[in-house]
Amino acid sequence: MINPSASGWIDKFFLKQEFGKQHLFPDTDSFYKKTRATGFIYGHIISFETPVFIDTKGWVQNEIPKVSLLNTLFGIYGLITQDTDSDTFIKKALDFYDDMHPQGFDLFKKILPNGAPSLNLEKIIDTRVQTNVDIINKNFSHIVTNALLFMDILAFRQYLIHGKIPEKYLKKIEEAVISVVSLALKIKTTKSNYDDLLIKLFEASVRYSKFSKIGAQNLEELNLDYFSSDLEKYYLTDMAGMALWSDGEIENEEIYFLHKLAQNLKISADFVTESIQNTDAFITKYKAEIPYFNYSNPVKHFYDQTTQSVITLITRNKNRLLKEIIQSKELMVLLAYSTRRDLSEKEKKKVKKQLLDICKTIPSLTIFLLPGGSLLLPILIKFIPKLMPSAFNENLDNE
Repeated sequence: MINPSASGWIDKFFLKQEFGKQHLFPDTDSFYKKTRATGFIYGHIISFETPVFIDTKGWVQNEIPKVSLLNTLFGIYGLITQDTDSDTFIKKALDFYDDMHPQGFDLFKKILPNGAPSLNLEKIIDTRVQTNVDIINKNFSHIVTNALLFMDILAFRQYLIHGKIPEKYLKKIEEAVISVVSLALKIKTTKSNYDDLLIKLFEASVRYSKFSKIGAQNLEELNLDYFSSDLEKYYLTDMAGMALWSDGEIENEEIYFLHKLAQNLKISADFVTESIQNTDAFITKYKAEIPYFNYSNPVKHFYDQTTQSVITLITRNKNRLLKEIIQSKELMVLLAYSTRRDLSEKEKKKVKKQLLDICKTIPSLTIFLLPGGSLLLPILIKFIPKLMPSAFNENLDNE
C-alpha cells in the first residue's frame, strides 16, 4: 500500500503497478472515457485506471487527487509516446512543469536540480492539488480546482507533441472552460444557490487568467476553432454539462445549448447524449460525497471531513505521537488532570503549546501548524486518550 503523504510514493506506485505495453490506451476516445469514469474530469475521484487495484481506505482528502493526477499524466504520456518507461515519463513531466512556470508557484523554483526526479515530481504534484493556502476554503473549492486539473493533462499532451507548451495555451483553455460554464449557468431554467457558489469557486481556482475579464455573452462570441483535439472538445462539453446539472433535470433549452456547443466544437451529437447521461449518473450516485453539493450545511461538512482527515493522520502516527507525549512529563500530568477537572486558561495554553511543539517533530502532523490549524487541536486532544495505556490516569495519580 502506498502513502501519498510520505516521500517516495511515486517510485512505489510504479513498482506496484508494473505498466506494460498492454496497458496503453489504444486511442483518444478510450483514454478520455476511462478517465472520466474515474471521476477525474468531474473533480471527484472514485477510482484509478491502473493494472493493479489501489485501496484508498484511510486516505485523507488530498491524497487521492495526487495519485490520480500522476496516473492520468502517465496515461496521456503512454497514449502519445507509446512508451511505458516510468523514468522517462518522470523526466518529461518535470520538463513540462518547468516549461509551464505558473505564476505564484514559487515551489517549482525551490526544487533543487540535484534532487531525485521522482521526489521533485511529488512536490510539484502536491502543489498542483493544494492550490489554496487557507485550510477551510480549500475544503470547498477543491472540487472545482481538481476538475480544472485536466488542463494539466491537455497541456502535457501539447508539450509531448510540440516539445513545448504553445504560447498562451493554458490561458486560452482556461478562458474557454470558464466562458462555457458561465454561459451554461446563464441559460439554466432553474436557478439555485449552487450556481452562485460554482462561479465563486471557479473564480478562486483560475490560475492563468483574470476571471472578471471573461465575459462572452453567447456561444457565437467564443472562438473555439483554436481547439482541434477531441480531448479538448470532450472536456469543454462535459464541463458545461456539469454546470447545467440540477437534480437530474435538464430542460430542452439546456439540451439545445449543449448541442449548439458541440456543433461549434465540431463533435457528434451522440457525444452530447452520452455526456448528459454520464454526468447525471455520476453526480446522482456521488452527490452526497461531493462538497459542492453540500452547500446547505458547509460548516458541518467541513468539520466532518476535517475530523476524519485528522484522525487518519493521528492513527498513522500514533506510535511516534505516543512516544513524544510520554517523554513530555508536564504534558502528561496536564492531560491526566484534564480527565478529572477543567484546566485553567494557563494550563490550556501550556497543553496547546506543547502539543504544537510535538507536531513539529512529526512531518505528517504539521497540518496543526498551518494558518487555522490550531482550530483542529480539540480533535487531537479528544483522540489522545485512545492512544494512552489503559492505566493512564492511575499511573499519573501516583506521580
